[in-house]
Amino acid sequence: MPRKAKEATEYHPGGAHITVTAQQSRYALDAVDAPASKEILVKDLSISVADRELLSHVTLHLVEGRHYVLVGRNGTGKSTLLRAIGDGLVPGIPWSTRILLLGQTRDVEVEERIEGMSVEEETVLRYIVRSDRLEEKFAESEARLMQNENEVDPASLSEETHAAADLLLNVQSALEMMDASKAEAKARQVLLGLGFKDGQIEKPVSELSGGWKTRCDLACALCQYADVLLLDEPTNFLDLPSIIWLQDYIRNLKDTTVLITTHDRDFGDAVAEELIVLRHQTLETFKGNLSLYERERHKKARYLTKMKDAQEKQKKHMEKTVANNIKAAREKGDDKKLKQAASRKKKLDERMGMEVGLKGGRFKLNRDLGGYHLSNRAEIDIPDFDPPVRMAFPRQPPDLRFPGSLVSMEKVCFAYPGRQKTPVLSDVNLTIHAGQRVGLAGLNGSGKTTLVSLMVGSGEEGIGGLAPTSGTITRHPRAKFGRFSQQSVEELSAIAGANPQLTALSHLREHCGADMDEKEARQLLGGLGLQGQAASEVPLGLLSGGQKVRVALAKLLYPPPQLLILDEVTTHLDADSILGLTLALREYDGALVVITHDRYFMRTVVEGESPYRLAPGVVQAEEEELEAEDSSSEEGPGAVVGRVYRVFRGQLRLLEGGMERYEEIASRAAAKLGKA
Repeated sequence: MPRKAKEATEYHPGGAHITVTAQQSRYALDAVDAPASKEILVKDLSISVADRELLSHVTLHLVEGRHYVLVGRNGTGKSTLLRAIGDGLVPGIPWSTRILLLGQTRDVEVEERIEGMSVEEETVLRYIVRSDRLEEKFAESEARLMQNENEVDPASLSEETHAAADLLLNVQSALEMMDASKAEAKARQVLLGLGFKDGQIEKPVSELSGGWKTRCDLACALCQYADVLLLDEPTNFLDLPSIIWLQDYIRNLKDTTVLITTHDRDFGDAVAEELIVLRHQTLETFKGNLSLYERERHKKARYLTKMKDAQEKQKKHMEKTVANNIKAAREKGDDKKLKQAASRKKKLDERMGMEVGLKGGRFKLNRDLGGYHLSNRAEIDIPDFDPPVRMAFPRQPPDLRFPGSLVSMEKVCFAYPGRQKTPVLSDVNLTIHAGQRVGLAGLNGSGKTTLVSLMVGSGEEGIGGLAPTSGTITRHPRAKFGRFSQQSVEELSAIAGANPQLTALSHLREHCGADMDEKEARQLLGGLGLQGQAASEVPLGLLSGGQKVRVALAKLLYPPPQLLILDEVTTHLDADSILGLTLALREYDGALVVITHDRYFMRTVVEGESPYRLAPGVVQAEEEELEAEDSSSEEGPGAVVGRVYRVFRGQLRLLEGGMERYEEIASRAAAKLGKA
């Protein structure tokens, strides 16, 4: 008899409540001893936010020590599921399982969690070491017990002494499990691995920028002892060497169950031992990563479609033959042939379906289809796919009337006022022509954003425009530059905060002025995937990060710019949306400058590599077949091939091997991180 479902509720940051129900497990009972296994098995799990159901009667199974990547489109509930697990809302998880959650957004109270000393006074290293309050509590208990042990008189209080000694042994064992004595060394290793310099480690936490504070929180999560580690978009604000270091670090966590959401396909493919797909309020598991999952699903769908089409064709031919035989038998009054025809018709109906069994061999009824069924074969079940995410860009920017480069930089140097001795950029030479693709790779803080700010200058947008310290920058007088910055989504959130009733549609029309009517605004937003009520009724502040990215892009595309600059545009997008954006950018006739740590995005948008190279082992025929299936991939292999540059020590250097070469450089750098 199934146990009664248990329910938990928590207030959601978006203003609603998270409600979680599940079948009560035996581990949920108040057992005296903790279960030996840290495996999580929750049946009949349902999660809803307000009146919207995100998961409906699913089974959540996390095997101890296995590493999972959770994928799904924006808004399906990935972050909510992680929050429900991390906050203890899911009934049935063993009470002794220590679960640690790192969310996408920093908790306002996270900086106040260390008692006795303000975070403002904490150095980064000390903050990481003391972040594990359980470990700190054990350390304090050990010191207190050792003090008490010295004060106790063994002759008069032998029982108390033995009890204290036993308790001290238990505490020391717990500290040994958490490597308390090595906490500082581990914290330093993790901080260096995530890109911190020695000087930064000894600085107060208060001096860190928002991105570095996010890295600091990630370091806290990696340094704490946990049975289950939940990471929601951990690669945000990380550069490529740190991303590669992190994926190697996670792969070495042999005894920790890890559940990750990420928009970085290459990172997810590297760490995933098993994939969990959140789709249509269900959870589907797959042994492998996202690229292999997509490849196998497409391969299976093509195979089963061909099988079904062939059977339908065969069935029609045989039905016609049987019908002719029945007609001839009736005309001649031959009852024997009439029975034979009826028998063939029955066998025809029974033998339509799967031709192969569960293990790939020939289908056998007693092995592959046990029980009572209306047919002798399993029905051909072709995997269904969600409609692809489409992003329609206006393809052709306005004609410039006379030719020339869009922007030309000659021997450009830049240094901030008062820092002339340490220039950010030195002797930069770069020319961008119409339709060209340029990728900028490099560490955070290397000068990539400064470089594009110099490109934009003090143009009509005035977004971060800078003037060079020396050198010349020539811009086409009629060219429009559109820039998506790393702050674009935050700027929209600030605008929404000042006007809570503002919608995406009204904001776009305000931004573009009287030249844009409502129909044009709806068409532009709809082409980018923001349609109906989401565009015209939902307040801008309640839109997801991915939806705000679409609003920010719409503002740049009216009218289409001759040069579109995209600085970390994929941060808030899911894998399907990144593919949709990739296909749209490959068809865009304007020039592109792309800054990203996403290797897949750089290879497909800038270097022209096929976005359908799903996994190692995909042959050219399969790749071309996938491209042919997508009507939007008209350019196919003929997409514009651009160049990738590396910004390093103030210099702009062309990478002859492109992103592959930079990945080799980043891998070598990652191998050195954390060893200093």
